[in-house]
Amino acid sequence: MKSTTTKLHRQMLTYAVLLAGILYALPQRAFADQIPSGWEASNMRPIGYSDLDGHEAFKMAIKHVGDRWYLYMGHFVAGGWSVVDVTDPTNPKVVKFLPGPMPTSAGQIDLHGNLMITPLQDRAGYGGDPNKKVNEGLLLWDISDPTNPEQVAWWKTGATGTHRDGYPGGKYAYLSAGMPGYKGQILVILDVSDPAHPKEAGRWWMTGQKEGEPPLPAPIYGFHGPAVIDGDTAYLGYSPAVVILDISDVSKPKLIGQLTVSPPFGTNIPVHDVMPIPGRNLLFAHAEGTGGGDSPTGAAACTGALFLSGLIDIKDPTKPKLVSTLPIPVPPADAPYTDFCDKGGRFGPHNTNILQHNPDVEKQGDLIYLTYFNAGLRIYDIKDARLPKEVGWFIPPTPTVRRMPAPYDKLVSQTEDVLVDTRGNIYITNKQWGLFILKYTGPGEPAPTAK
Repeated sequence: MKSTTTKLHRQMLTYAVLLAGILYALPQRAFADQIPSGWEASNMRPIGYSDLDGHEAFKMAIKHVGDRWYLYMGHFVAGGWSVVDVTDPTNPKVVKFLPGPMPTSAGQIDLHGNLMITPLQDRAGYGGDPNKKVNEGLLLWDISDPTNPEQVAWWKTGATGTHRDGYPGGKYAYLSAGMPGYKGQILVILDVSDPAHPKEAGRWWMTGQKEGEPPLPAPIYGFHGPAVIDGDTAYLGYSPAVVILDISDVSKPKLIGQLTVSPPFGTNIPVHDVMPIPGRNLLFAHAEGTGGGDSPTGAAACTGALFLSGLIDIKDPTKPKLVSTLPIPVPPADAPYTDFCDKGGRFGPHNTNILQHNPDVEKQGDLIYLTYFNAGLRIYDIKDARLPKEVGWFIPPTPTVRRMPAPYDKLVSQTEDVLVDTRGNIYITNKQWGLFILKYTGPGEPAPTAK
């Protein structure tokens, strides 16, 4: 009996050692967050998911360091930013949470090299509190240690703070800032050559924004951001127009040309952002779809004029002209609604893969990646500028847990931001989900360029 028991114990010990070795060898897949079921797609598939410790997520930036890849993410209501290791895209892992100076809206982020910027803004319902003084401005971070960012400065506007700010590297950051004495947000150019002591270098605003100026016939939302910089030229989504500026003298930016799009196009943010298409004398410009239960008393989706999502000819930059619009997304054949306006929540464009200054972001070619709130992520082929076509889409499943109040009308998925890295991994964020990582498998799939 003793001999049999000893032999059994030895066998059990051997199996335990073997099992431990297997688990140790496969830690990445063994502990990956499960991809939520119920998603729908065409020419796309999910390869990874992170619950982000229960947080929703908004804007993203990415940094490749050695053999590691880090995704930096802002949160609507969590009051801070996360660092996520996406080296293995099938198993993204949160490695750091950076709390923000609440109350504030802290959903935005950008970086280049070892400098990261995180805007702070007074926005009720997105971290703001109408009963408290809201922290605002711009935080600057040293990310030379990529998983342990160190705050080096806090620049303040003295008003409502900054929204979608951009830092393309070099001496200047380009801010979408609510400044004292102005209506809406204006462009502020910030000298960050000494990140610990940032200082304003220039500003530009649309006539009618400054107090005392004759108002424009239509309301001005102002500069949404980010600015896209190409040499001495800046491209801005500056509602109600697409704006092109000469910034050869940053202290005195000059207007080169603009295309007013509202009217006829609608929404409260008729031009969200603008992105040049390299080598083609084209811009891609789009609105932000608004309404759709985004506030308890807000308008329903699709109650206003058609939103802009189209290509603009800038062969003569002083006279930009619209040459085509992208197709409006159509629901899946088995959807229980006839169009996305009836689904609930917001419907319309929001963000594209715009951080082209970042060396680890896929460079703009013939594919446009565009988030569409309740219609998920849409991919368009723009090889023929006058005949763009949809070639892929991904719609996350219906949420089961509410992570933030909006949308107030229904608990539906709201896809917010998209970023594509040079390995071909597509990252999307959501008001009610964590982080999805996707692969595009359709026509025109770009070859990875990461080494």
